[in-house]
Amino acid sequence: MKLPVVSGKEVVAVLLKNGFEVKRQKGSHVHLINTVGEQSFHVTVPVHSNKDLNPFVFRSIARQAGFTPEEFSELFRK
Repeated sequence: MKLPVVSGKEVVAVLLKNGFEVKRQKGSHVHLINTVGEQSFHVTVPVHSNKDLNPFVFRSIARQAGFTPEEFSELFRK
């Protein structure tokens, strides 16, 4: 499956819609958190002036958020 080409801002928006909250922002990196039961997911997203994310970074963010890359890609199609 081909991964979507998205910016860091788009990733942050999708994560916010799916229960994540901004914990803090330092420079161009946004730190988000989501707690499900006793498990918490900490995600760091680089937001560099609307530049598209590298596919490897996209996969890493998906895993940090508790999704497979395919599941995470589906969130952008909604």
